[in-house]
Amino acid sequence: MQYNPGWNGSSVNLLHVQAVGPGDSLHYVWSSIGAPTVLLVATQSPSSALRVNWTQLLSASPAGAIWIDPPDSVVYSTAVVFTKLFEFSEAKPLGELFYPTYNLSEFSWDSLNHTLNHTALTAELRGAPATDPSGGFSNGSLAFRVTAYEAGGREERLPSLLHTADSSQLEFVLAGVAPRGNSSRFLLEVATVEEAGAERRLRSERSIDDEYTPTIFEVLSLVAQPQNGSSTLGFLQWKATAYGSRSPRREDGIQCRAQGLQAANWSLPVSSVVQAYFGDSLGSTCTISALNVSFGGEEGEVYQEKRYLSWSVLLGFGEPPRDTFSPLVISITAVALGTPLAMLLLGSCLVLLAQRRRYSEYEPIN
Repeated sequence: MQYNPGWNGSSVNLLHVQAVGPGDSLHYVWSSIGAPTVLLVATQSPSSALRVNWTQLLSASPAGAIWIDPPDSVVYSTAVVFTKLFEFSEAKPLGELFYPTYNLSEFSWDSLNHTLNHTALTAELRGAPATDPSGGFSNGSLAFRVTAYEAGGREERLPSLLHTADSSQLEFVLAGVAPRGNSSRFLLEVATVEEAGAERRLRSERSIDDEYTPTIFEVLSLVAQPQNGSSTLGFLQWKATAYGSRSPRREDGIQCRAQGLQAANWSLPVSSVVQAYFGDSLGSTCTISALNVSFGGEEGEVYQEKRYLSWSVLLGFGEPPRDTFSPLVISITAVALGTPLAMLLLGSCLVLLAQRRRYSEYEPIN
């Protein structure tokens, strides 16, 4: 993990996380320069390196300021940009009432270096609007918590996402922000950037197993696939829930909905990292898609009471991890289904044995 590689200042945030394998390497570049962004690059060289021209990156024309060396080692690259936070209330009988939008590219962000933990492989990017006329952020903040992994496993805290060494977890946290309505709900806009030949698709999978995330049976994945193939290049994965507590429990669940993936015909907000890496192709050959994720029940009262919201999403390369039944669940299922079957077989044997004994008392008639 490197903070602002090649730059001594802390007025801007750029975190480079690299995972090196025997024949390849993966790069995650997190930044708050412009809108909060993560750039994901997979290479076929274990010695590939991130290069940053800081003078150009912080200029008005950042195109070409970020690249991977050697350039021909790159096999796949994409970006995820967190663009806006909407707040609305379903006021009756007027319908949905939207308040002024929080544009994340206009936020002021704390130095990420203060929260960087090289042992736990974690960091936190925390910010608030540069101008806040409503005062909603006077005692609150918005944060993105990043966790990298050295091996596969499962997070202990709900929603207990299953991860691999090729993935990282991002936790979106809204804490102490005063809602502007009596039944406010929040909606986060997420944009993705794909190079020519790849496109994003939203998948929903349901399972009867809620062992690791009680009462939640749906997992959503925003996968990147080649336009002429079925293999998966990268993904965002999350469970259909958020939580309203710093130590989440089942009863702290907040409804989470994805409102459909759409092709974005608007330009991205100022996001220097995306422009610095993709350059001129950002407005020509790249495909930009947008997804809205909303939080809150029908009345939106969970956040009103606790003033806390956390949503976890996994980002990575290749196929997203899939949960399977644990040995405990398999054992319980086997006992639950096997016991009635064993009793049925035993009963049938007893009936047959009883019938044989009953008729064996008589001699056959010649």
